[in-house]
Amino acid sequence: QTPVTRAFPKRGFVNIHGYLSQLSPLNLNKLMNWVHAGRLDTSQMITMKHLRDTGCVPHTVKKGVKLLAKGMEKVDRAIQIEVTDASSKAKEAISKAGGHVKIAYYNRLGFRAHLKPENFKIIPRRAAPPPKLMWKYPEHYKDVKAQLENQL
Repeated sequence: QTPVTRAFPKRGFVNIHGYLSQLSPLNLNKLMNWVHAGRLDTSQMITMKHLRDTGCVPHTVKKGVKLLAKGMEKVDRAIQIEVTDASSKAKEAISKAGGHVKIAYYNRLGFRAHLKPENFKIIPRRAAPPPKLMWKYPEHYKDVKAQLENQL
């Protein structure tokens, strides 16, 4: 009998941007509401762990967080934030206020270790982005090199 994989022809295509469409959105107005309410500390880098722990993004976040520019007129403080992706207008609004947006790639294991480090005896080293996403994360390779130098 013919195997199922041979019986049906290949159809469709693989969307190389599918990973980016699975990110949880975070608008600047919600972020700034959290900052003004005192739920997020702007004196240090705001990571996705801080966003998840304070409830700014849902606990069901799987792939990462994308920062969007809705409410960019509310940005009045300099904030340092690390997210998986950010729109160009959101980056511009934060940098105009004196802040900085860091774009960081995490694979499934690395993202889980980032969100729940208490579940790991040894925190795994951050993985490199796959070749199809290298254009999105050029700063990643500088960070990995710095981590390797610190371990030696």
